[in-house]
Amino acid sequence: MSTRVDHYAALAPRVEGLDGWMRPEQGARLFAAAQRCSAGATIVEIGSFRGKSLIVLASAAPDDATVFAIDPHAGNDRGPQELAGYRDEAEEDHRVFWENLRNGGVGDRVTHLRMFSDDAHGHVTGLVDLLYIDGAHRYAPARTDIRDWGARVTEGGTLLIHDSFSSIGVTFAIGRELLLGRRFRYIGRSSSLAEYRADLGGDPRDRVRNAARQLAQLPWFAKNLAVKVLLSLGVGKVFKRLGRPVPDWPY
Repeated sequence: MSTRVDHYAALAPRVEGLDGWMRPEQGARLFAAAQRCSAGATIVEIGSFRGKSLIVLASAAPDDATVFAIDPHAGNDRGPQELAGYRDEAEEDHRVFWENLRNGGVGDRVTHLRMFSDDAHGHVTGLVDLLYIDGAHRYAPARTDIRDWGARVTEGGTLLIHDSFSSIGVTFAIGRELLLGRRFRYIGRSSSLAEYRADLGGDPRDRVRNAARQLAQLPWFAKNLAVKVLLSLGVGKVFKRLGRPVPDWPY
């Protein structure tokens, strides 16, 4: 029986209350990317947390697509400012992850690789049609994911990266691997969810235009950094005392 959903609006109410850092407009972009995949596609998500975005990808993908979720649920890189030391929470993340997938109707469509992304290459065969990276946000692992897993994206395939032009590590990794890269064309973003397509033309002018479109996001990046600094300094508490809305942590 098909579990594919035709429109994101029909799926949104099923995922909006789940824990995670996916805005509605980001969910819509993920949904559209998975919906474009051809029959038999391979979809890989790095960093699934509790499955919110994974439900979107699996629900929109072709019925015969192979969907992998790579997340060690090891208590590190859980979310903003949660880099390590959350082992007990990680076990709960793992339990809720599967509960959410089953409730979302995609529990039998997903292969979960409970390991770090570096170790998962041998468990995914062939090329990848859609790659969504929302793993470790520090520069070195983010760059490794973009470089090594990005190399496995098929020609014309889709690369999506969360916390682009928001996280310092992810943004610097994008600058190193994609700003002047030869394969991935910058399509656009929904908040911090950036979309690239592996179809960049070979003309040097294409690379210049591609770099310019990414550099144009830097003012938004600077704004996000300023908000993070202010929130880290406790400005949010001041806003609360003044009865003003506290800005969200940028994502």
